[in-house]
Amino acid sequence: MKIIMIHGCPSNIEEAMSPETRTYDKHWIPWTKRQLEKRNIQTFTPLMPEPWGPDYNKFKKEFEKHDVDEDSILIGHSCGCAFLVRWLGETKQTIDKLILVAPWKIPDKDDKHRKEFYMYPIDKSIKDRVNKIIMFTADDEEDGGKKSLKIYNESLGGKIIELKGHGHYTLGDMGTEEFPELLKEILD
Repeated sequence: MKIIMIHGCPSNIEEAMSPETRTYDKHWIPWTKRQLEKRNIQTFTPLMPEPWGPDYNKFKKEFEKHDVDEDSILIGHSCGCAFLVRWLGETKQTIDKLILVAPWKIPDKDDKHRKEFYMYPIDKSIKDRVNKIIMFTADDEEDGGKKSLKIYNESLGGKIIELKGHGHYTLGDMGTEEFPELLKEILD
């Protein structure tokens, strides 16, 4: 088993530049990685290039430094979900699990990067090549997140887990970096 977690995309370039102030690769990702590594599970959390202006081909180049096979578990947060779903559709790769945390698919009106990143047709045959698809949302997720979840779920099916008070699954919304519900879904 191998896990690859893809972080979300911040809107603020200034904060995103500094390892001290950036948050996109933090939230629950480091905690989850530590929990998996304690169990000797190979876990990768690549830093995607310039995620404040996401570019699919740049993400793909970084992501493909890691081998993905039928035993892999891919986890995305927010725009990381959009990347993984598009990549799985293009490559026709078979994997064990796809876990989407606060998936996002709706671009901001005036953001050309996000329009190009999010606006692609979802390959519905992904569900035939993935053993388990799980999507996390929250009762207090933003409307765009709820609409995005519906788009992904209508195309891919899968299990939806709605947790109370987790917002967009950021540290600020959750109030903790611990995410035992995700750990349980990975290990089940």
